[in-house]
Amino acid sequence: MRVFIADDSKIILDRIRALISEIDGIEIVGEAVTGVQAIESVMQLRPEVVTLDIRMPEGNGISVLESIKKDNPDIIAVMLTNYPYPQYQEKCVAAGADFFLDKSSQFDEIPEILTGLLAGKGCGSCGRG
Repeated sequence: MRVFIADDSKIILDRIRALISEIDGIEIVGEAVTGVQAIESVMQLRPEVVTLDIRMPEGNGISVLESIKKDNPDIIAVMLTNYPYPQYQEKCVAAGADFFLDKSSQFDEIPEILTGLLAGKGCGSCGRG
């Protein structure tokens, strides 16, 4: 499974990379620190899964999500945020997010989500699998 990571924090990028790099069957195909970089890279690299920070320079994660899903509706989107407010979650779901995770309490669910997708379990509430 090809995964793309977008977050403006090097610490978060490193942490996500470390969490998922040892999962058999996962290939990290690229990373971005801005919204513009994320959109351009995802369109070029065509990953199956994208992790997106909600707040990034040059295009927030929600607008990036909308742009990506418009042209690639099958990409699985995992939204990550330090702002887990219901209004953000609603906007993300409406834009096509498959997962919405609070960085402070749900960060470690990323490997579980990816291994579940690899195993064909889908993502439950999003109707995949």
